[in-house]
Amino acid sequence: MKSPEYQTITAIAHPNIAFIKYWGNRDDRLRLPCNSSLSCNLSGLETRTSVRFNPSLPADSLILSGERIDGPALSRVSAFLDIVRLLADRPLFAEVTSANNFPAGAGIASSASAFAALALAASKAIGLDLEEKQLSRLARRGSGSASRSIPNGFVEWQAGSSDADSYAFSIAPAEHWELVDLVCVLDTSHKSVDSTGGHALAHTSPLQHLRLLHVNERLELCRKAILERDFELFARVVEEDSNLMHAVMRTSSPSLVYWLPETEVILWTLKEWRNQGRAVCATVDAGPNVHVLTLPQDMEWTLARLKQLPGVKQVLQAPVGQGARLLPSK
Repeated sequence: MKSPEYQTITAIAHPNIAFIKYWGNRDDRLRLPCNSSLSCNLSGLETRTSVRFNPSLPADSLILSGERIDGPALSRVSAFLDIVRLLADRPLFAEVTSANNFPAGAGIASSASAFAALALAASKAIGLDLEEKQLSRLARRGSGSASRSIPNGFVEWQAGSSDADSYAFSIAPAEHWELVDLVCVLDTSHKSVDSTGGHALAHTSPLQHLRLLHVNERLELCRKAILERDFELFARVVEEDSNLMHAVMRTSSPSLVYWLPETEVILWTLKEWRNQGRAVCATVDAGPNVHVLTLPQDMEWTLARLKQLPGVKQVLQAPVGQGARLLPSK
């Protein structure tokens, strides 16, 4: 059997959509969030990452979607691998190959799935055997929301008080509630200000304090709605929390406006559909694309009409998904 540093280990992870948002850090280096958050993993959307450590390599290398990457993206991956190397006490460089089957950098949590997959693959490839809590903590160091892509299904990330207790855990398995996320893709280009940059600006908004004031109450209501499968309560809390986060973004200095005019049209249209009795609600991450949350009985009706709305390039269908996992070695 080959030693761990010569094995190629492949992991798969899903992006997640936050119902109670993470925006702003107490500690940027450790990515300790200002508040706890709630999300679910998105099945069908995935990042697949392979890692191979090798003592003969002079430096880390990164291939994304078949293209060799240098610059800031490689530096961010290398900085993350430094944490893995320190944990294992093995100063080995690695070859990292990764690809998404959905748009990256467009507000569909590509960094969450990317660093969750990287955390699992890299830790295994270097010989570590981390339990879920440790993996969640490790993934958090690469991207805060990546901590939520490690556990299964519906996930809560507790803010914690330090590196040791800021991690995510499952509150219900994927099959608990047949929620479906219909992701309305309006723009697949990379954001001018990524989430890391946005988090650093959160404290400049006069509304961030107000957003955080009642976030724990919203989280408790959202958790209750999920556990009791109460869509009406779920919709109210999820939309309120999303709107509060974007209010903080817009009032930051400089102002961050991720929405397109078509984003607003979809949000208004969904309110009308819900008034007509349809189980639909919306949440928007740091980007223009709208996550339309619905239930199986209204999915086909909603999907057909979303495709007809102005600016909608495609609609990705994502039921609740599993956590990060290893793929069998070839």
